[in-house]
Amino acid sequence: MPGLRQMHAFRHDRDLNGNPMIVSEREKLIQTYLPPTPSTRSPSHSPTRAPKTRRKQPIREFLRNALYLLVYTVIQFTFSVYIRFRKAYHAVVDRILAILYYHHRTPELIQRDVRKLSKLPHHLSVILEFPEDGRSGNGLESLVNDVCEVVAWSACAGIPVLSIYERTGVLKSSLPHLHRRISRHLTSYFGTSSPHKPTLSIRAPHLPSYSPPTSPGSSSPSRHQKHHISVLLLSADDGRRTLVDLTKTLTEMSQHGKLAPDEISAELIDAEISESVMGEPDLLVLFGESVVLQGYPPWQVRLTEVFHVQDNTGVGYQVFLRALHKYAKVQMRFGR
Repeated sequence: MPGLRQMHAFRHDRDLNGNPMIVSEREKLIQTYLPPTPSTRSPSHSPTRAPKTRRKQPIREFLRNALYLLVYTVIQFTFSVYIRFRKAYHAVVDRILAILYYHHRTPELIQRDVRKLSKLPHHLSVILEFPEDGRSGNGLESLVNDVCEVVAWSACAGIPVLSIYERTGVLKSSLPHLHRRISRHLTSYFGTSSPHKPTLSIRAPHLPSYSPPTSPGSSSPSRHQKHHISVLLLSADDGRRTLVDLTKTLTEMSQHGKLAPDEISAELIDAEISESVMGEPDLLVLFGESVVLQGYPPWQVRLTEVFHVQDNTGVGYQVFLRALHKYAKVQMRFGR
């Protein structure tokens, strides 16, 4: 390492005696501290050579990409063929069942189809879809017709409680109009003066129940006990938002000392939700193409049996009947 005097001489171009230094003297001063000069021999005589760069192999790259594309095409083709055959098979099966078990708007035929079942759900729930582009009258009319059909099938089968979930809540806009439409549809099944025609009431969470009085001619006692069906309309607002509101209410009551934290239990939450929204249904039927709950109230489906027909495209009696047969065969162990 150069000393202080040498560093001073090199920086100021002056030797130790203070005389100006020339270029050769400056080079001589630092020559001993420079690394050795590399060899000037040709690269061909060098003992070590630089590694050669790897040459590209376009043919192998092309064959590899072609193989990947072939495998991808085969997988896509196989899966598409499988999906088409599966949809065709389910469409044929649904058509055959629709022909064999068509109800012809006859309550006796529906009762015959469910007579041999060991049990029926006390509370049946269904999910219906209202298309986003169906804001016109056609979409709403189709939805109302589906509601009327499901209510009539349930009434003929002897199911007392039916909850209908539709995500947007468009069915709640006019309960009296929906009540008239369902009553007219029940009349087409049971007739005008039939003593077996069930009574009907419609309600929705946070809305008063709509159940008009019976007509004067039907107030007299009858030999037959009339069946009553209660229809509950649900939407996405009755799901997670209800749980959030209930959580806020219980938190505020606990903070103000009106409710002890130890008193908040699953039984309390279940009782509050059952009173404000509904109880837990026994069977949930999906009429869509896939298993999508669309924001259905989550608390009410803890122990509910969910039924779905693969590749189904609409509301059909054969799906409704297959759901009842499936429910009659299940065993409710409830964790035991």
